[in-house]
Amino acid sequence: MTTNHATNTAAIKAEIAAQLGFDPKNPPVSVDDKQAAEVLDVKSTTLAVWRSTGRYNLPYLKVGRLVKYRLSDLAEFLARRTANHTGEVRA
Repeated sequence: MTTNHATNTAAIKAEIAAQLGFDPKNPPVSVDDKQAAEVLDVKSTTLAVWRSTGRYNLPYLKVGRLVKYRLSDLAEFLARRTANHTGEVRA
């Protein structure tokens, strides 16, 4: 991970925390599936489909029926999908 990429991911993580109403300087480590869905602007059922089909490489934590997403994983997921222009996605 380059320094620029790490900086972008940290900035995205702070934006996510602020969007969910957390202190960007002291965000929680993880959020539930409903909060993750809000960040990604999808339904929580969409995340359930992604988890079951493996459609996207979006890591999650599961303990019993509880599903959580690390803010750092959400930020990395969004950073990987940030496009500079049509046809190019940063890797």
